[in-house]
Amino acid sequence: MVFNHNNTTKQKTMKLTKTANTKLKPGMTLIEITVVILVLLTLISVLFIGANIYKKGADRAACILNIRNVHQAVRANQNLKGINTGTTLTMSDEIYSVSGTERYLSEPTCPTAGGAYTPETTYPEVGTAAVRCAEFGAVTEEEQTAIDAGSQDARDLTDHVPENTNGW
Repeated sequence: MVFNHNNTTKQKTMKLTKTANTKLKPGMTLIEITVVILVLLTLISVLFIGANIYKKGADRAACILNIRNVHQAVRANQNLKGINTGTTLTMSDEIYSVSGTERYLSEPTCPTAGGAYTPETTYPEVGTAAVRCAEFGAVTEEEQTAIDAGSQDARDLTDHVPENTNGW
């Protein structure tokens, strides 16, 4: 109750708020949020794919550098000592540094897990690398079957290691 200036009472009624004129605040609907999340997940998956490709390329480059370094050490040893091509080559005795000895380089490790370098047993011919990488350039039985059938190009699978050492 409310008193007016004449000391008479007046009844005041309460009003409900009108919902028809109420404006909604701008925001995102569930569908819009879902679309945004899908776009973000797609971009993240593209980043992971790109990172895997980058890692594979970096491993390939590191492996080629390891092969090149060993090859250059073998050729340097061969030239300094006047050793003929085809002479027996023992990497641990002539090229790789073993505890307490100073030689051309330490035995390299393959940048991928499980990969190993297979050395030549003799000083190689010109154009042939002194070590081969077992991890890269190896093909599975299924891939070899595809190569034999002509449906797969071998260079697509074994492009990790160069075919020769020209330019090294």
